[in-house]
Amino acid sequence: MEQSFLAYLRGRTRQLPQVAVGIGDDAAVIDWPGESSSAPSSLRQVACTDQILDGVDFRSGDQSLADIGFKAMAINLSDIAAMGATPASALVTLALPSENATEIAGEVYEGILEAAQKYQVAIAGGDLSTYDGPLSISITVLGWVEKPWLRTGAEEGDALFVTGSLGGSLLGRHLRPEPRVELAAQLKEKVDVHAAIDVSDGFSLDLDRMLAASRMGAELELESLPISDAAHQFSETSGRTPLEHAWSDGEDFELIFCVSPEQASIVESTDWGVPVTRVGKVVGRTGLWKRVATSKFERVFPQGFVHAEKDIAAAK
Repeated sequence: MEQSFLAYLRGRTRQLPQVAVGIGDDAAVIDWPGESSSAPSSLRQVACTDQILDGVDFRSGDQSLADIGFKAMAINLSDIAAMGATPASALVTLALPSENATEIAGEVYEGILEAAQKYQVAIAGGDLSTYDGPLSISITVLGWVEKPWLRTGAEEGDALFVTGSLGGSLLGRHLRPEPRVELAAQLKEKVDVHAAIDVSDGFSLDLDRMLAASRMGAELELESLPISDAAHQFSETSGRTPLEHAWSDGEDFELIFCVSPEQASIVESTDWGVPVTRVGKVVGRTGLWKRVATSKFERVFPQGFVHAEKDIAAAK
């Protein structure tokens, strides 16, 4: 449903000149009409928004409200990082259950403010309302970028990388993700990233989305996939292998990106402060392919968790 609806929506939303990148990427890119002291014409505004709902994205009865607030901010910052952008400010909207609304708002905001301080994001405003329903948190993050990373720029022969480790986020890591904002800034200084996406719905699903946008595919070395300790732990009771968790578990909030073969050595030889792993290369034939012999590849299919509201960049 998600991809077909997005295709419909792209056709229904008229692309005005001020929207440089609209629906379909990790964030929208908006051109300024002219130069000002606060927003030089070389910079563009980046905007993304995400909503999380009690009972769908978290369980307020089982999880810390401060952790939930932190997550709500961090997942937007992950989208900003995937654009190679710098976050600046945020607008926060809370729809609160009528009972204990003030207490809930205070606890949620503690997590939001913690994440905002950690990543130097100013809370610029927002809205509060109460109703007879579950807690809903919607945060819009605004930032700046000179040359945004898009999903459409992957080139044949590019080296594919993923940050951090993958899988098992349901054991708790999804509530305290580490958006790769600082790493994205470091990458921009050293290499030319051709395309990027963050891992929100699963490594293979999000990789496939990036490659589909670029009209490319990938040959993968699955044995190189960085598997988290949580994925190994989860596999003991889930009936799935650690690799299956790394392949398809959602909410890792790591970055997938690609660079030219010439610049791959820079990525591999630099200490980024977090693991950055080469997992394959971009190829001209579409789809995902895993190596099964020295020169033989077998088609593999993306799996992950899909929210209907994901990937609507300007309202995400």
